[in-house]
Amino acid sequence: MSAKIAKTIARQKEKVAEGNFYEAHQQLRVITSRYLKSADYNSACDVLYNGSLLLLRAGQGGSGGDLALMLLNDVYIKGEWECDEENKRRLLEILHAFPKDEPTRKRFVSEMISWSGKLGELERGDPEIHHEVGKIFAEEGEAYDAERHLVLGTPASAPILASLHYTWYTQDQPHLAPIYASRSVLPYLLVGNLASATTALSTFTSHLTTSNPQLLAMSQPLESSKSGVSLRIFPSIPLLNFLSLLLLAAPKGDSTLFKQLAKFYAPYLKDADALWSDALANIGEIWFGIKIPRQGGNPLFDMMGSMLFGGGQGGPGAVGGGKSGSGHTSRSGTPKPAPVATKKEIERPPAMDLD
Repeated sequence: MSAKIAKTIARQKEKVAEGNFYEAHQQLRVITSRYLKSADYNSACDVLYNGSLLLLRAGQGGSGGDLALMLLNDVYIKGEWECDEENKRRLLEILHAFPKDEPTRKRFVSEMISWSGKLGELERGDPEIHHEVGKIFAEEGEAYDAERHLVLGTPASAPILASLHYTWYTQDQPHLAPIYASRSVLPYLLVGNLASATTALSTFTSHLTTSNPQLLAMSQPLESSKSGVSLRIFPSIPLLNFLSLLLLAAPKGDSTLFKQLAKFYAPYLKDADALWSDALANIGEIWFGIKIPRQGGNPLFDMMGSMLFGGGQGGPGAVGGGKSGSGHTSRSGTPKPAPVATKKEIERPPAMDLD
């Protein structure tokens, strides 16, 4: 930042301290416009970046957000600035300065991700940006918004997403654990991220067994001697077992194995059909080469939109209604809770070659 711009920011800082927010905002816009007129994007960036932070941290979300959007649209996009670490750093610092309830933040997030998709490596947006946005929404308890971003985030996103889903699950009925676990596992598989899907299920299961030690005591290990992967079979939660075995089967790409797994768990999968059928069909194509009919558009992203999970549809998948963060909600189409008074025989999958 040049000495001239530093003086400009210092003067506006004094105005903000005196409560002259409107005057500071307007002067920052006028000064920026001069730099933009001469295509001096670096100077315009310095003014807008520092000015937006100054106003946002003073609680002026509208004015600060306006300058933040100017930075994105008039500098980053018009100047075709690449999505590199320094450019991301500025935007993420501004993002964290937004007040929670500032309406401009939503537009800023949308346009920031759009910029990163156009001038970054991935069309769906930069993973680090998705991670930071998702983490903020998770901390604020905005589950629907959080999961849409965390699914497209970094490896660090998976534990956050799974923990969010577990917290959400604890506000619902006990037998719905697999449904909530699937909200991270299946979307991660749909975007081709097996590692994060595995981390998410492991995190969710760890929370579940820590809070319910009787589940761990009643479970039985199932290990793959060749791969070294191990999991546990839970007698009262067959759909959770299905998710675990699906993750073991996915890297093999064996369509027969996938069909065998689906056939064995068919009596239980019918309970989750409304939630999982489209996702599993696409997973069958992505991971196991089982083609499904196409009817134009982008069915994968259409399905992802419904799996992630139509916020207006109620709880996880909208079976029977319900809302995130609300109390216990009765839902149809899900397995009934298993009795815990007696130890059930361990439900075993068929003799599948998972090694």
